[in-house]
Amino acid sequence: MQQIAVIGAGTMGNGIAHVFAQNGFKVNLIDVSAPALEKALQTIEKNLDRQLAKEAITADVKTQTLQNITTFTDLPAGVKNAELVVEAATENVDLKLKIFRELDQHTAPGVILATNTSSISITRIAAVTKRAGKVIGMHFMNPVPVMKLVEIINGYATEKEVTDSIVQLSEKLGKVPCVVNDYPGFIANRILMPMINEAIYSLYEGVAGVAEIDTVMKLGMAHPMGPLQLADFIGLDVCLSILHVLHDGFGNPKYAPCPLLVNMVTAGYLGVKSGEGFYKYEKGSKDLVVSERFS
Repeated sequence: MQQIAVIGAGTMGNGIAHVFAQNGFKVNLIDVSAPALEKALQTIEKNLDRQLAKEAITADVKTQTLQNITTFTDLPAGVKNAELVVEAATENVDLKLKIFRELDQHTAPGVILATNTSSISITRIAAVTKRAGKVIGMHFMNPVPVMKLVEIINGYATEKEVTDSIVQLSEKLGKVPCVVNDYPGFIANRILMPMINEAIYSLYEGVAGVAEIDTVMKLGMAHPMGPLQLADFIGLDVCLSILHVLHDGFGNPKYAPCPLLVNMVTAGYLGVKSGEGFYKYEKGSKDLVVSERFS
């Protein structure tokens, strides 16, 4: 397996393309937006330069990595010769189902179709194809070039040979694969999102402030980042979407999103991506400043 197609040139897609290309795979990076593809290549080059400055890679590795990536705005052309497709489009179920219907039409029957979804059912995605046994979850962590974990999610019909192949492939990328089954939130987000939601509830109910909540978790639980800062980093809209998946999937009120989170997303305060969430983010500043709304 040497020819990989990655769908989506956003944060996750460009990171996945980067990692495959750096490890010698030929990558077709596909997005409907040409400017998004151009931005993705700039991001990959910037991240390679960061690795180069740290002497983690050589200049030759940087050059070869960039040469291994070809961009496409046309999905059928981009996946034509792919041996594996990794979908990393926006976390929207209707969009993913549409993409997988197209992939099923435009790739050879034996090609494995993987999704980087963080919460959407693999079984549901697989059901819109004629190859449910060859559909699997390949959930990378952000930032992809840095984080070691890949959560491998078996759909109800995923074949063992497919799982074994993706596990071995993840190891070739220098990642640590963990195989889980297809239930709402899988493992990573089933545990992480209720913690983040509880931190938001603690703020909402006035138990403690933003900085205090994050400090307790960083210093008391050895978390590298507090749950509110992490929520900002993930994107509050993404957190809300995953909590809806958990709440709908289990029908358990313990997964109900905090009203404060709902209000913040509705108002457009999404965290790092919008410039403000629980903290304020100014370009060029590395200082962690609590939003005036919570100070």
